Amino acid sequence: MARTSRQSKILDFISRKEIETQEELVDELRRANVEVTQATVSRDIKELGLIKILSETTRKYFYATERSGDAALSIKMANMFRESVISINRANNLVVIKTLSGSANAAGSVIDRLDIDGVLGCIAGDDTVLAIVSSDEKAAAAINRLNEIMQ
Repeated sequence: MARTSRQSKILDFISRKEIETQEELVDELRRANVEVTQATVSRDIKELGLIKILSETTRKYFYATERSGDAALSIKMANMFRESVISINRANNLVVIKTLSGSANAAGSVIDRLDIDGVLGCIAGDDTVLAIVSSDEKAAAAINRLNEIMQ
């Protein structure tokens, strides 16, 4: 499996489940029919800029993405966004991002990390992200920001 697809799966796993160790990530990937070593997962974690945060419920640390605007968007995440996004279009205050199959969750994660003004949230499927924006004008500005990343 290509690195971009594998890293998209990692982002999907950590967005849905509290994963505490690299071994747990390896197990999740293997259950998804992705053969991977712990060393590869370790590199992916570093490239994606993942951090460990304390769970409020279990009081254990788990992997997460840092959420603090442009500073949190690593070069790797920007590259992954560029490589996986096929098109970005607007319908009034909705922004529709078409991606390669299996990459929508990672693209949605990038959009969430950017903390773009007016973006209320994203819904990701397999190959499509729907970003709901508070107004038509802010949707146009959001598309401009996403197009900047694409360049």
